[in-house]
Amino acid sequence: MSESAMRVQAPERAGLQAAAGTAVLRGPGILRTTTLLARVTFLEAARRKILWIAAVAAILFLALFWTGLHSLYKHTDNLSVINRRESISLMLMMALYAASMLTSMMAALTSCDTLSGEIASGTIHAIATKPVRRWCLVLGKWTGFAGMLSLYVLLIDGGCLTLASIEGRHLLPHATAVLCLLWLQAVLLLGVTMACSTTFSALTSGAITLGLYGLAFVGGWIEQFGALRHVQTFVNLGIISSLIMPSDALWRRTAFKIQPPLLGAAGASPFGSTLIPSNPMVVYAVLYAALALALAVILFERRDL
Repeated sequence: MSESAMRVQAPERAGLQAAAGTAVLRGPGILRTTTLLARVTFLEAARRKILWIAAVAAILFLALFWTGLHSLYKHTDNLSVINRRESISLMLMMALYAASMLTSMMAALTSCDTLSGEIASGTIHAIATKPVRRWCLVLGKWTGFAGMLSLYVLLIDGGCLTLASIEGRHLLPHATAVLCLLWLQAVLLLGVTMACSTTFSALTSGAITLGLYGLAFVGGWIEQFGALRHVQTFVNLGIISSLIMPSDALWRRTAFKIQPPLLGAAGASPFGSTLIPSNPMVVYAVLYAALALALAVILFERRDL
């Protein structure tokens, strides 16, 4: 977001933040403070039409996906039930592959100016100068964005799973695990973006997060190629990239949960992987997300406003 845009939004944003600060003074406790700041963050996203634009885009995405699924089902009447479900599962993987990218970009782009933009415009003083702990401010904003991302994951990813179950005439296995992994991927990127936002500008924060996301994406491909060609150096590079940013590892774990057997037997693909990230890697991603949030709190506490 440009500086001029920040100046235009500064009065409205300051009004929201000042109201939050006044209410926090009257509120009894940290939980109320965090909840109120999360609500203000959520309402601000709605006021800036982020929620509505994202919701419309998700609905259009689901409409296109449902049209494709329905057309596929109509033209596969001569196939067996197993082959038809294989085709639907493949389409579901493609849809979730695109949906995970949309969710990841939304996590980075909607939160990149949540702290840096307000610091640059000076509106952060509306509540930072009140008796509100800085870590409550960070946690409240994180909670607001995490709630928004949770709704988005339920809408677009949960919608894809629901439509595939309806058209396939059966409940998809591991649907809950798939949603949890995709949600964790979004929250992971949210924490990294907020940590960057405490130190860098909005544009730089978004660029760093998306750059790390791209690094993990390329590293995952290198790891797959190394596994196919038995090149251990490539596999090691992929593992290192997953340790730097485990977002792609979470997607490959997700793909493993929903990929049809034929695609799994074929090996690596744009939607799956020959090497499946383990459960300890998922635990590492959870710790990574928690440490990113903790780093955001520490950096903001030390930031000179």
